[in-house]
Amino acid sequence: MSDSSSPDPLQLRAWLLGAARREPAAFRLLYDATAPRLYGFALRILGKPELAEEALQDGFVAIWDHAGSYEAALAAPLTWMTTIVRHKALDLLRRSGHALEIDAGRFDSEVLEAARDPGATPPEALAASREARRLAWCLAALEGMQRQAVGLAFFHDLSHSEVAQQLALPLGTVKTWIRRSLERLKACLAKGDAP
Repeated sequence: MSDSSSPDPLQLRAWLLGAARREPAAFRLLYDATAPRLYGFALRILGKPELAEEALQDGFVAIWDHAGSYEAALAAPLTWMTTIVRHKALDLLRRSGHALEIDAGRFDSEVLEAARDPGATPPEALAASREARRLAWCLAALEGMQRQAVGLAFFHDLSHSEVAQQLALPLGTVKTWIRRSLERLKACLAKGDAP
């Protein structure tokens, strides 16, 4: 890795695999390479350094716990990690009483911004931008309520029962919607026929 502001996705993927095998050294390298960027992202959401530090810590605990579930076909390593930290930051906002809203246009721009790396080479920036646009495009293809259920579960880190309560729907319906929506997203991302 030549520049700490521009982590190499292949190296990050290797460190994530190491973390999945419970290798502390790999996890430490992953942390060192990404923590400043993820902290800045959390700080933009939360506005307070102490809350951003808490979101970052919670995010890295979740990254360690779920490194084995990372799927390279669905997201670049930094995008996946950014999403986890975003969930933790939004959870802190929710616990502090801030209202949660899903704004599709804002979400699309946040996906693109999370994938943007100011230190990336032009080909790396283009690849990350395409990946983020493809994710936003695939999400937009979901039906409204299903997209909202997925958004609440994965971008606001709500449990299935919390999503059911928020949408005033039966828990079984929400679980089915989320499972089917994730299958559709995976298929859409694998096809790669988005803009």
